[in-house]
Amino acid sequence: MKKNITVLLLLVSSIFYCQNTSVLGKWKTIDDKTGKPISVVEIYEKSGKIYGKVNEIFDTTYRNNLCKACTGEDADKPILGMVVIKGLSKEGTEYGSGKILDPKNGKLYQCYITLVNADKLKVRGYIGISLLGRTQYWHRIKK
Repeated sequence: MKKNITVLLLLVSSIFYCQNTSVLGKWKTIDDKTGKPISVVEIYEKSGKIYGKVNEIFDTTYRNNLCKACTGEDADKPILGMVVIKGLSKEGTEYGSGKILDPKNGKLYQCYITLVNADKLKVRGYIGISLLGRTQYWHRIKK
């Protein structure tokens, strides 16, 4: 009986550990310049690729803003609900080979994301090579 309980506890704890080692879920975005929270982005998987959609904007003055600087399919669309992480693929311990959209300027950047730990995500957008870009650290929103 003790052995069964031990196995059950190990199984349950490993399930919780596995859930927190994924990039999937809701993340609080943090402005890399001010350190203040900006929004909540939900990262999800679709057809084997990783995407991220803006689920919440903290500053109420920006909640109804449209992406005026965006082009193509994102032009003049509401930022709330917009897919800002587009088509990342797993590459070892990080996800890359996709794009990230900055709704402030409407530009698409190359992107990679990496889990720093179970509750912290490194998000790097760049042009050309990774040295020419900027990094934000997002924090997991726990249920």
